[in-house]
Amino acid sequence: MDYLYLIAGLVGLFLGGEALVRGSVGIARRMAIPPLLIGLSVVGFGTSTPELLVSVDAAWRGVPDIALGNIVGSNIANILLIIGLSALVWPIKVMGATLRRDTAVMMAAALVLVPIFAMAQMGRPAGLVLFAGLVAYLVWAYRQPGDMSAEDASVPTPTSALMSTLWVIGGLVALMVGARLLVDGAVSVARAYGISEAFIGLTIVAVGTSLPELATSLIAAFRRQSEIAIGNIVGSNIFNVLAILGVTAMITPIPVAPRFLTFDLPIMIAVSLVLTALLLTRPVIGRGIGVAMLAGYVAYVWAAQG
Repeated sequence: MDYLYLIAGLVGLFLGGEALVRGSVGIARRMAIPPLLIGLSVVGFGTSTPELLVSVDAAWRGVPDIALGNIVGSNIANILLIIGLSALVWPIKVMGATLRRDTAVMMAAALVLVPIFAMAQMGRPAGLVLFAGLVAYLVWAYRQPGDMSAEDASVPTPTSALMSTLWVIGGLVALMVGARLLVDGAVSVARAYGISEAFIGLTIVAVGTSLPELATSLIAAFRRQSEIAIGNIVGSNIFNVLAILGVTAMITPIPVAPRFLTFDLPIMIAVSLVLTALLLTRPVIGRGIGVAMLAGYVAYVWAAQG
């Protein structure tokens, strides 16, 4: 049953995320919201909603290691696993005048977690600081859009406002049910096999909540739309820290286990730095780098068990 909960939770998160994005984009377009703002906020929040609901649910129910592991593990998987797989499908051409800004925000968001984690608890003030950083980033990006990809025009939308609303409601219900099943299954499996909840959060739960990003990036890679694949990952990593951790900490304070400060967060910062260096110094992320990233992810999962 525990594994059925895990599988059902993953399916619910994936389908719910897809439905939420589809309905939200439909509503935003009908309200004449600028496409850039749709891409930054509606789609960004939509693909990060699984992380939000899983982290909030885990923190509320007294399993903070899953709440934190979900975010830190998602950011590591986004870079090493998803970009690695995307580069294997098709070499990623690096382009976009806003890369310098967005990668700088991604690095700043990762580094600000060091003093927060060092306090051994993420309280509401820390959550408010992170969320304020997200608002500042959205305002900055909207005022200086550069040539960034505003929104994937291929996102299908419902034919009416009523259908869009129903997609949003259905997506939220599927996400909430999926989050509950995933956390239930993950906690049960961890306790049954003596695996730490942090490891489950950093791997199974993290990859599960990153399924929307994985699907988006792989589809973009097959279509040879490199800027969507990269923008999707960088944007997701920013949202995960500033929005998801920020909102979760504002709802309920999160105790921080020592391993996150001494092992997992340094890994997240290191791989974020590697991605930033690749994006700013190389014209293409080829298959060789993709293989190295995947090998790095396997090594991280192996080391994370300890």
